[in-house]
Amino acid sequence: MTETVIEPAGPDELPQIVEMFNQIFRPTRTVESFRRRFLGRQNILQLIAKYRDQPAGFFLGFELKPDTYFAWFYGVLPTIRRMGLGGELMEAAQKWAAEKGYNSIRLECYNQQRPMLHLAIELGYDIVGVRWDASRSSNLVIFEKVLKS
Repeated sequence: MTETVIEPAGPDELPQIVEMFNQIFRPTRTVESFRRRFLGRQNILQLIAKYRDQPAGFFLGFELKPDTYFAWFYGVLPTIRRMGLGGELMEAAQKWAAEKGYNSIRLECYNQQRPMLHLAIELGYDIVGVRWDASRSSNLVIFEKVLKS
């Protein structure tokens, strides 16, 4: 995707990420809820993907444990989907995590989010578990990818 740029985002750009989040996911969340989730977290990474110079997607992640990075949220605006941007975001996050010395990257995805499930498998993630999310009455599929051989 030649018209795409993925860049790290600073703390001041979190409102822009939350705005995109709220266009993609339900229930909506506040900027403050994201800031609370980041409290005490190490190596927070925020990426913004731009398509034709317009915000089109994002990634949020943080250290899960010293050797594992957690891909907390990926999102691509509905009007930009199916153009490869989700995969580009995932690959950028994987590259960053590997450069920081993490051995693996983990993500969780609701069973109903079929495109994300397929993308994770396509990019070499393994299913390592399933957990029940009582707040949404739904299963989350847990994926992990080894970054170092």
